[in-house]
Amino acid sequence: MDNLLGLLRIRIKRGIDLAIRDFKSSDPYVVVTMGDQTLKTRIIDKELNPVWEEDLTLPVENPELPIKLMVFDHDIFTKDDEMGDAQFSIKPFYNVVKSIDTVPNGTVLKTIKPDRNNCLSEESCVTFKDGKVVQGMTLRLQNVECGEVELELHWIDLPK
Repeated sequence: MDNLLGLLRIRIKRGIDLAIRDFKSSDPYVVVTMGDQTLKTRIIDKELNPVWEEDLTLPVENPELPIKLMVFDHDIFTKDDEMGDAQFSIKPFYNVVKSIDTVPNGTVLKTIKPDRNNCLSEESCVTFKDGKVVQGMTLRLQNVECGEVELELHWIDLPK
């Protein structure tokens, strides 16, 4: 951890129109991976539009590593079912964090458009809000018939 650049706090806000994997619903949870680090949210029972509002914090040594997000349906007696995945880069976010000085609250610092290299379902803005750089995004899940996950990124500088 000598090369630690800071901490990335990912607020997993909610799932939208997730796939049915049980009889009429699913019991979703999210797994976030960066390199060899893995974190997961709590399970929300019987919900296709779950609200987690849960913070997961990853130490960042290399902002080039992609963030992988997988959604699963929790099952008691069998292997958990996959409900889709998404991947995104924190590099644009990190570059803004490192180049920012003080700007007025609410200033949009960068806009990232959906393209083939990310899973964004709509434009994502990096904004200066309440003294912090924040990026909200909605990710379209891949390898599944439907579903999106809404999240927000926050950077935490380490004390010098």
